[in-house]
Parts: sequence; C-alpha cells; structure tokens
Amino acid sequence: MTVRLLTNIGRLWTGTDVCSNAAVLIHDDRIVWAGPASDLPQSVPGVIDDIVDVDHVENLGGGLVTPGLIDAHSHPVYAGNRWAELAMRTSGSSHSAIAAAGGGVNSTVTVTRGTDPWTLCNGVRERLRQWILAGTTTVEAKTGYHLTRDGELADIRLLRSLEGEPSMPRIHATFLAAHILPPEFFGRRRDYIEAVRLWAGDAAAAGADSIDVYCDEGHFTAEEARILLLTGKRAGLKARMHACANERIGAAQVAAEVGCASADLLTQANDDDIKALAHAGVTATVCPGSALNSSRPPAPVRQMLERGVTVALGTDHNPGQCGITSMPLVIGLSVAMYGLSVTEALRAATLGGAAALRVGDRGSLAPGMMADIVLWDADHEGAFAWAFGLRALRVWRGGVPVQA
Repeated sequence: MTVRLLTNIGRLWTGTDVCSNAAVLIHDDRIVWAGPASDLPQSVPGVIDDIVDVDHVENLGGGLVTPGLIDAHSHPVYAGNRWAELAMRTSGSSHSAIAAAGGGVNSTVTVTRGTDPWTLCNGVRERLRQWILAGTTTVEAKTGYHLTRDGELADIRLLRSLEGEPSMPRIHATFLAAHILPPEFFGRRRDYIEAVRLWAGDAAAAGADSIDVYCDEGHFTAEEARILLLTGKRAGLKARMHACANERIGAAQVAAEVGCASADLLTQANDDDIKALAHAGVTATVCPGSALNSSRPPAPVRQMLERGVTVALGTDHNPGQCGITSMPLVIGLSVAMYGLSVTEALRAATLGGAAALRVGDRGSLAPGMMADIVLWDADHEGAFAWAFGLRALRVWRGGVPVQA
C-alpha cells in the first residue's frame, strides 16, 4: 500500500470548491483527504498513523490542481485519415461529390477493415496517449468503423486491453455498430438493424459499457434508435445517442423516453427537447470542436443549464471532421462558443463527464474518489479561457504519476 502527499498546491479546484495553499492525501488509487494545508490531519485511521511517515511527498510548486478531465464523446478507433476530403469540403464540395470521390464514413470503414490489428492498435494507443498527457484521465471511446460483428467486438477488446497498459487513460467503451449502414447491407436495412441487435449481448460480454446510435438524416431513424437502444439496455449496456446533430427527427425525445445516460451533439435541439432531457435526467454532451465545422448555430447550452440539464463536454475526435484530443482546448472553446463561465466549462469537463458516463468515482477531488489529478501550467483556472489548450505539467491516474 502506498500513501502519497501532494503539497504546496497554490489553488485546488475540487469540482465543488476552491481553496488556496492546499494539499491532497492519496492512499493507493483513492483520495483520502483534500483541503487547505493548514487543516491537514496528523493521522488518518486505517491509512497512516503519522503524516510524517507518508511514502511520497510531492511539492507542486504553487500551481493549479484539478480533477482529471473526462472526455464524454470520442471516436478514436479507426485507421487512415480523410484530410483530402476535408480539403474538398472547405473548398465547397457537396456531400454527394465527396461520396462520389470515395469519401465519407464508409471510406474510413474500408480502410479500418483493411488494417491489420497490430497497426490499428498502435494507432489507437498513440491517440489515447495524447489525451492523458493533455490532462484527460477518462475517455469515452466509441467503435463504429468496422460495422461487422467480429470487427466491432475486436475493437471493444482492443480498448479494454489498452486501458490496462501503464500511462493510458481510463476507457469507457461504447458499442456504435449503429453508426451508418455498411455498404454490404445496401437495400437490406432491416437485416442490419436485426444484426446489430444480436451483437449487443456479445458487445456487453466483450467489455462494452454502452451502446450508441447515430440518429440523424442519413443514419438511423428515431424508431430504429429506440429499438436498438432498448435491446442494448436489456443486454446491460448504458444507452447514449447522437441526437439532433443536423436535423430534428425526434432523437432527443427518444433519448428521454429510453432513459439514455447522455444525448450528444444536440446542435438542433429546441426547448421541447431540452425540457424532455431535463425531465428524464439525460446528460447533454456537447462538442464545440466538431460544431465549428457546422454552418448551424451552436447547441443551446445556456438554455440547457437554465432548464437544469447536466452538461458534459467531448472532443468528438473522429477521422472525418475533428482531430482534437485536448480537453483543455475544448474547455476554452466552450467558454468562447457557448458563453460558459470557466467554472461551468470545467465542471462540464469533470463532474458533467462523470454524469454522462454514469460513473460516480471520478470528476471531483474528495475522499473516496479516484486519485485522477492534474497539475496545470497556471496558478488559476481562468487560464483555461486564455490558453486555448492549457498545458498539463503532471498527471496522476489512480495516484500513479503518468510518465511523459
């Protein structure tokens, strides 16, 4: 058993409170005490008899410390890139022209299917490494670029295996076979939906935490999403949904009806949608990075907060639209795009993310919580709104320093 004391914390943002000249006491992978250094107890029953006997004392130089950040929406399991497609899009090419040139989600599916597992795993590992070095200690990671039973299950197992490696973030694996209709099922839509329903139990057995459905024009309908999400819930998976990203086709209402853990993107959500999410206790996960690529107004985040909806943040890292792996950048963008205060944005990137993933052991620095902690290159959280990618100086996952 290891006891670690972090001292000389200039400003400690716990998720619920702020204190100056603070300290944090860690026992193995959990926080046992956090607060002003002047109140540090001499002993903690069952942990340490005398504070002078701690195994490790680390002086943090008067810096800012927060909980590890939580990315509540990402798509990191893929091979290849679609940079040429992005260049076409920014030059005014239509979706149909891009598809005719071999672009779109199915182009990533083709490349991912043709990539050997070793290469795919190495690519995902390198991406996840960028997250944790930037201060993100938990990542929600979706499958969705194999769209076959064996490929999707292999992706889930890949994520579970990477999570066990040193210096990787914690992973919340989401089964997203209902991403888009794969080309081999053209004209057989019902067959594919039935196939995904059959795979849901296997996904849970392979280690998936959630099931997601992309409910939007060109993807899956609200009724199809309802069927798939309820099947996933019966298999023991939490439900989440890509909702109202481009069009309002009833996705947010289904998310509320089904009791999703989160409804994500929500660019086109209106007040009725927000009321339904609030009433059902569905977390709204918004992704300013990918929203920057949309010509539509940003998601109505202020209205969500005023209605009592818990808001989480995600990078929406994916190969076709957004390459962000920095949650500090997402926090800065959220302040600029949604009019959030720094405190609101930080809360969405910590406690909000924990709510979206339905995990109660992270997102704040309090006794009993996971010791996922970040020391930042700043002495005040206001720096998140200034730096647009504030640098993490040191990261602890479960009380263990992550090596750069």
